[in-house]
Amino acid sequence: MKRIVVLKGGPSEEREVSLRSGAAVAKGLREAGHDVREIDVTGHEVAVPRGIDIVFIALHGTFGEDGGVQELLDGMGVSYTGSGAAPSRAAFDKVESKRLFVENGIPTPDYEVLHRGDERSLPLPVVVKPSRQGSSIGVHKVFEEEQWADAFEDALRYDEDVVVEAYVEGRELTVGIVAGEALPVVEIAAPDDWYDYEAKYTKDAGTRYLVPAPIGDESSEACRALAVAAFEALGCAGFGRADFRTSEAGEHFLLEMNTIPGFTETSLLPKAAREAGMTFSELCDRIVRTADNGEQAGDH
Repeated sequence: MKRIVVLKGGPSEEREVSLRSGAAVAKGLREAGHDVREIDVTGHEVAVPRGIDIVFIALHGTFGEDGGVQELLDGMGVSYTGSGAAPSRAAFDKVESKRLFVENGIPTPDYEVLHRGDERSLPLPVVVKPSRQGSSIGVHKVFEEEQWADAFEDALRYDEDVVVEAYVEGRELTVGIVAGEALPVVEIAAPDDWYDYEAKYTKDAGTRYLVPAPIGDESSEACRALAVAAFEALGCAGFGRADFRTSEAGEHFLLEMNTIPGFTETSLLPKAAREAGMTFSELCDRIVRTADNGEQAGDH
């Protein structure tokens, strides 16, 4: 039994999702036999009670996934789940993570980084996204020129750096990683082929999840290998989730790495873990054990 604090909520745009993730994690860890306390984080400070063994970070978005809370916990000398501060920053920043993907030969859609006043050079269709946001907040698919200005402006509301990437016609796939091992591939069949905030977090949105993804063993193994390669290229540890678009020709393109994926009732990592034979409680416990065994990134 470990004395664990679950951090949930947070100050980001993803606060509501994080509250749900944190509550689910706390319940799972209690079922695994741990002594669990929950802390609703409302700002950019955290007070960790004395005598705690491990902090389970269930904070999504800024302060949770951008290295902020990890840096704070490092300063306290507290063990925590997931990646360290530097890998978290790199994964959360789409400009930096794209650079590392390209540098390490990991296929990712063609892209450019734009700022206010810049002209787009990529042809439509494209996907527009703020560099440092999650849960598809500020993300738009642009198929028609008249959609461009509003999409670009909305992305700029969340970040001065906007990533514009070529839209890959095909399938949406995701690969969860726990303790450095890739879980079964999940295919996301979202309404209108667009996995936005509503499709992600609304139970009756009509999104279907195919586990394991019906893409064949060879394609599945290739996707899982790319996920692990990206996880290692970013220096991640503990757990994460890689998101892909797969073209109609079967080519996998990595979109991003999520260092603290969701743990809600519609979340992808728990679905993949279940397919791999892990209950939700066992998944939470396994993640805690990665922290306990010192498997985090070197900057802890």
